[in-house]
Amino acid sequence: MASWAGTARVTAAARSSAAQPAALPRIRKRPAPRPLAGSRTFGGVVWIVFFGALLAGVVAVNVAVLQLNVRLDDLNRERFQLRADNAGLSAQISSAGADAKIESEARNRLGLEPAETTEFIDLAPVAK
Repeated sequence: MASWAGTARVTAAARSSAAQPAALPRIRKRPAPRPLAGSRTFGGVVWIVFFGALLAGVVAVNVAVLQLNVRLDDLNRERFQLRADNAGLSAQISSAGADAKIESEARNRLGLEPAETTEFIDLAPVAK
């Protein structure tokens, strides 16, 4: 069994000699075990499936947004049409309330005639 002191003497003696120093035995490291090729392939397939699912999710979200935009355009078109219809109905109501229209309806439907003369009565008390 060698001691540290003995080793130190041997290395010092080897260095002091004119000949080449004695090579110490090299310790070989064991190579790390290589992963099996099947597990690498499986890991690659997992990543491909993961990214494929992620891409499918992005496409699904884009399709949903597109459908919402189409529906929003339809609703905006319907809103503008309803506003135009409301404006037309409001114009019909205002024209139906015109005096000439009311007078002609009273003559035609009810057979009424306008009065010949109109007299106004002052209801304010007369100051004496």
